[in-house]
Amino acid sequence: MFDGWLRLPLMDRFLGAVDGALRTLFAPPRATRACPVVAADETHLGAQERSRAAALMRVNHVGEICAQALYTGQALATRDDKLREHLAHAAREETDHLAWTLGRIEELGSRPSLLNPVWYAGAFAIGYVAGRIGDPVSLGFVVETERQVEAHLQGHLERLPAGDHASRAIVAQMKEDEAAHARAAQQRGAVELPAPVKLMMKAAAKVMTTTAHYV
Repeated sequence: MFDGWLRLPLMDRFLGAVDGALRTLFAPPRATRACPVVAADETHLGAQERSRAAALMRVNHVGEICAQALYTGQALATRDDKLREHLAHAAREETDHLAWTLGRIEELGSRPSLLNPVWYAGAFAIGYVAGRIGDPVSLGFVVETERQVEAHLQGHLERLPAGDHASRAIVAQMKEDEAAHARAAQQRGAVELPAPVKLMMKAAAKVMTTTAHYV
């Protein structure tokens, strides 16, 4: 969705962002990589374990909704073609995560968060504002976001049922990808965000993950 954006008028780029939001929120995501699996390990879960796993994967799916929004907002704001390509590559990997988590939620007999449009709007606003402040700050948001997401995913690996090999394989691959995104953004010149900003990001993430666990 980012291809050719910088050669288009602002209004056309804005419409492209709207199209991206609608696709993320309402169209079935298509992964470019196969969903991670653990060979020879079948998942057998009881009712309570399925419910717990579904809630955790719903939270992870919300995180991927926010990732798409963040990258879209940043891509709309930046004037750097190379950075836009960097964001596009990261967004494609996040689309894989989006597809994997949604597929797993459905396998567990549950549904995604009903508040996904709200989460998307908030993350898009953050990405756009960060991008308008400047590319180093925008990349700094990527680094801090991915660091927090990586820690969050580690927590989910500890909380998922031990026998839920399918969900654990997905989360483990996501954790690896998020760490790579943080390193890449750091290498492109990300600045370290002030401590109060990091704390605000953690607080916002706590509200989101707690709410999405149930709604």
